[in-house]
Amino acid sequence: MYRPVFRSKIDGLAIALIATIAGHSAFPQSPHPEASPTPSASPSATPIVFSERTLADLKRLREAALISDYAFKQVAHLANNIGPRLSGSIQAAQAVEYVAGEMKSLGCEVQLEKVMVPHWVRGIETAELTQFPGQAAGTRQKIILCALGESVATPAEGIDADTLCVRDFDELKSLPRDKVSGKIVLFNHGFDKQMAAQSRAGDAYGQAVVYRSDGPVAAASLGAIACLIRSVGGAEYRIPHTGQTNYKDGVPKIPAAAVTAEDADLIAYLVGQGQTRMHLVLTPQTLPDVESANVIADIKGSEHPEQVVIVSGHLDSWDLGTGAIDDGAGVAVAMEAVHLIQQLHLKPKRTIRMIAWMNEENGTRGSKQYEKDHAGEFANHFAVNETDGGAGHPVGLNLKTKPELKKIFEPVAKILEEIGAGTLNLAEHVGADTDPIEKAGVPAFSPMQDNRFYFNYHHTAADTLDKIVPRELQENAGVVAVAAYAFANAEQSLPREK
Repeated sequence: MYRPVFRSKIDGLAIALIATIAGHSAFPQSPHPEASPTPSASPSATPIVFSERTLADLKRLREAALISDYAFKQVAHLANNIGPRLSGSIQAAQAVEYVAGEMKSLGCEVQLEKVMVPHWVRGIETAELTQFPGQAAGTRQKIILCALGESVATPAEGIDADTLCVRDFDELKSLPRDKVSGKIVLFNHGFDKQMAAQSRAGDAYGQAVVYRSDGPVAAASLGAIACLIRSVGGAEYRIPHTGQTNYKDGVPKIPAAAVTAEDADLIAYLVGQGQTRMHLVLTPQTLPDVESANVIADIKGSEHPEQVVIVSGHLDSWDLGTGAIDDGAGVAVAMEAVHLIQQLHLKPKRTIRMIAWMNEENGTRGSKQYEKDHAGEFANHFAVNETDGGAGHPVGLNLKTKPELKKIFEPVAKILEEIGAGTLNLAEHVGADTDPIEKAGVPAFSPMQDNRFYFNYHHTAADTLDKIVPRELQENAGVVAVAAYAFANAEQSLPREK
């Protein structure tokens, strides 16, 4: 999932104009330079945050990331060998065991943090227009759709009802109840592709996704018997886009689905001409909760093991595709950061913790469980990352922190400039799973990625391994590894918001 509350503070067009990345290079072979001497204790001295040795190690991590295929192998296994990983599924359970085994093989201290997760199963999902203006005798028109996460089912025989099309919540609220009651309501609110093309896809998603989350409650409040939304995303190849919807106590739960952009336009066209009826069948089931786990793997710090820097992605995925970009890529990048540090025999001063979160997509139960188990330790959480925006070329780092940290991190940004990722951007939010840790004031970071095409595939059947460019995945791994190690080896405490 992509958390829509993030707002970038830079002009989105700048992302598309970032200079091309540097070419591949080999591991540096020169020995470590000596650390800079301790600065003078005089009040005028500028404290050293990153020693010369640490900066040299950051360069080694950057270069190692660009020649490593470890991350791609991990996401390939998650996407192709294991497949879709919706929480509660057999595949999700297998992914937990796989990642734990990989981290143990790297020499990490690994634990499976148990969490009870929802188990929603997609069933039959079909729809046809059975009556519409200009209809040829004896014909119907097929509608391509998919149930939204947590949707309730229609009766087994389906629903037959007139279809009402509105653009937004305001248009729906302007209608009297008797115009809505007993109908199937379609929210035909489009994803702003021009905004996405300007590298503001997160903003475009945030504007459209509210109809997926809140549409069924708004429609049911006026008596609708089912709710459809126009798929949230940029690809219009008659591919539906799933994702979580929300219900509200005291409001009837009605079946909810996303129709393709093309079918949303078709329905709107026909409804504009006259009565249009639909036969809708959705048979999802909500089964009892299942025990699953967050995978937690630590490289213990050599000086401050109680202080923790987190690198993470979420292990679950929606069930239509194979979860390559959302979020196998993020998990693979976090695993690669650990792999590179171990491969180069680096000794972080603080503990670097890899977390593969469970159940980000439809409940964030893994994040909530981590907060329950570790909230008392958040004062010692030094920095936190979640990579959950795909695998597009990174142009820099998003930082959710006090503005002073941006200045402190300039030497790190200079190292990342070599792969075209030197921008430092103050962000309002980094990740859904890291939200409780962010709210505790812990500095948060994530790769700032080219997201122009991310929502063409996100939450659809097209979220597959071929959408990942190996070089760009390496770049993301380099950004995360460099930033994480910089935090872990900072010579002093860094500013936090609380």
